[in-house]
Amino acid sequence: MLRIPGMPLLPGTLFRDVNKVYYPKSQSLLNFRGIPMLSDRLQSTPVDPAGVVVDISCPPAQAQALYPPRTGPRLPPWLAYDKKVLSFKAYFKQTLQENFHAPYMVRNVNIYYYLEDGTLDIHEPKVENSGIVQGCVLHRQRVPKPPPCDNEFISIVDLNVDKTVQIFDRNYHIYDCDQFTRRFLNKHGIVVSDPVSPAIDPAEAVRKRGQARASAPPEKRHPFAQFLKYDRQILKFQAYWDDRTDMGDVRKLEICYYLADDTIEVKEAHIRNSGRDGPSTFLKRGRLQREFDGMFLPGQQTPVTLLNVLGSSRNVRYCVDPLNLGNKEILYYSQRDLQIGSVLNIYGRAVVITDMDPFTRQYYRDHYGIEQFTPLPQPTRSDVCAPYDKSGRMLPPYNGWGSYEDSAGNCMSIVIKRPKTDFRKFIKFDRYVLRFGAKMLSTIRENCERIFVISYFLSDDTMQVQEVAVRNSGFLGGEFMKRTRVLIPGQEKFSCKQPLYYRPCNFYIGGTMSIKDFIFHLVSADEFTLMYMEHHPDQFAHTNIDLILEKVRKVLETRMSDFVSSCVPECTDLDQKLEQRAIFISFESLKGALVALMGTTISDHEIITICRHFSGEQAPPNACSRDKVRAAAHLEIKRSLWNGREELMEHFHHINPTNKPFMPESQVRSTLRGFRMPFTLELIDNILSVLNRNDCDDIEVCDLMNFIDVSCFKGCDMPPINYAFELCPKLPFQYKGRVIDFGCLLKALNLPINIATTPVQPAIVTGDARILPPNESDNC
Repeated sequence: MLRIPGMPLLPGTLFRDVNKVYYPKSQSLLNFRGIPMLSDRLQSTPVDPAGVVVDISCPPAQAQALYPPRTGPRLPPWLAYDKKVLSFKAYFKQTLQENFHAPYMVRNVNIYYYLEDGTLDIHEPKVENSGIVQGCVLHRQRVPKPPPCDNEFISIVDLNVDKTVQIFDRNYHIYDCDQFTRRFLNKHGIVVSDPVSPAIDPAEAVRKRGQARASAPPEKRHPFAQFLKYDRQILKFQAYWDDRTDMGDVRKLEICYYLADDTIEVKEAHIRNSGRDGPSTFLKRGRLQREFDGMFLPGQQTPVTLLNVLGSSRNVRYCVDPLNLGNKEILYYSQRDLQIGSVLNIYGRAVVITDMDPFTRQYYRDHYGIEQFTPLPQPTRSDVCAPYDKSGRMLPPYNGWGSYEDSAGNCMSIVIKRPKTDFRKFIKFDRYVLRFGAKMLSTIRENCERIFVISYFLSDDTMQVQEVAVRNSGFLGGEFMKRTRVLIPGQEKFSCKQPLYYRPCNFYIGGTMSIKDFIFHLVSADEFTLMYMEHHPDQFAHTNIDLILEKVRKVLETRMSDFVSSCVPECTDLDQKLEQRAIFISFESLKGALVALMGTTISDHEIITICRHFSGEQAPPNACSRDKVRAAAHLEIKRSLWNGREELMEHFHHINPTNKPFMPESQVRSTLRGFRMPFTLELIDNILSVLNRNDCDDIEVCDLMNFIDVSCFKGCDMPPINYAFELCPKLPFQYKGRVIDFGCLLKALNLPINIATTPVQPAIVTGDARILPPNESDNC
């Protein structure tokens, strides 16, 4: 292709060379000594069709030729110097008319000279908070030289370091250039001087001296940042205002300083019988002035000051004072001014601070290093009434009408209100009932054979007594006493003190209680009552195994041999026998031995607690049918149309990348609950209980997936049942404590056994354990 020299690459300036028939391509491979290899030779310089060698380093536009005539390059500058720019750093001085201390200011700029067309532009870097418009100072264009050479344009010969150039009536002094510019100019024979230091800006120097003279600059606190940091943090001070005039007294105040916005609020604590009533706000929340000379008149407190007013009512002109000399600085109280002993001027009232709360003391200790917080005494008047003590208030005696709480509520306030019930206690202990079997103690023989059930409701501390009908006893049975609270006997009924009612701690097997002038002896309790009392030993002292063992240990410390002999008649070599096999004794044997040695110091409930704690009986295994559980699971899956078995298997592969056959039960349970399978918690427990497990009690994954597959198993018909109770009955073990592990009891007592040799009696041996028969003292 041929083109016109000096013209840009535009349509119409290119012509096809019809004489050119050879189009060579560059050689990238060569054969060197019989070895093919990549050619890394330097490319030959381009050759002009006219035969003249083209040099890339041709002079730019409007520059003097540095080569001999007819030896320079033939390529145009816009092609040879494309994207090549010379960069210079310069500054100019701008005169300041309003500033007395700084006659001018120095503005730094960057001068860019484009070699392809001889244009230049000037940019000023933006300085934050400078107050002047910065950016592009001169758009890209060819700049003429100053007169008398205004017919020529500025070229690279006119731009150099430590040289001043005039551009449009503004003198720019160049003090540095970049590395490319320096090399380019040196290559073309132009000597570039070393960089010089830029001029010092007098305006900037004045600002720096002013900042250096400021010894203690005020701390800059952003209001919103202060709010986020100190929100809901309040400094509280105790103070008083001594207003002991003819009609005044000492006013007790509480000062609240809000750290979020440095505002102060003052509250008043009214003294009893002071004659003051109503809101306790002494000063509403706001910033408090240090000096108060009176309220401002309308127009005195304005944002600006007007020097004079000119013109009529329609054509008004205002002259605003730029220095704002009429504005008076207002000082407010801060947290530094609030200390014990400080006197605050609250709008003409002298308020003295006497004390502060613990949070305020810690705040001043951390931020200001203050350690002395000695409170100051408050002055009092002789006619001030003593503070009222509510604890010593005596209510009128109970008159017998209604309940005691109802009568006390009528005396507490003028407006009659019903007694409040503990709703949280009711929700927590709803349906929690302690049931005890009892017999009546009476001088009438027939009453001693009657059987009663005493129920104690934990939700509202009420009791109910029902009689169990005995055939041919002459008593019908049924409700003996309605559900109500029962007073503990021996209290004065019509008194000012609140009466005491029966509490759960008053119930234990072997105890007696008087209910409505009837004496009952507690002889038994159901399984739920025993378990509840054992799970709360802090409330029931007769079920606290540690206290019971300590009591037994003190009594048996000197009579251990008698206790062992009473429980185990054949007591020769007891230590060796305990190591070989486990020894069990009956409940009657242990009870007879403890009652014989301790007498009435130990109750029947404490003996039952010992027997249940060291019981040698084991609960039977949970009888749960695998087919019934599978049928119940398939019924729930079909009912809810659940079809996520593939996603469940994929999740198991994700959490078990090694495809282990067994997984922990906790991980399997969380997976089943996370996939929202249509199973209740009780049904999930039943499913996990019938799956195959290994020695580590882990669940087999394949067995679980086959278990929930409804396509390969046809389950039995399942009637609608309650999965929580009827599918796998979980009845409590009701025969706990009939047989006692005597070896465990002796280890818990941890007392030496001094046993004499006695004749051997026959014993029942079962495997490695034996059950000894009760001795003669057990018949009672």
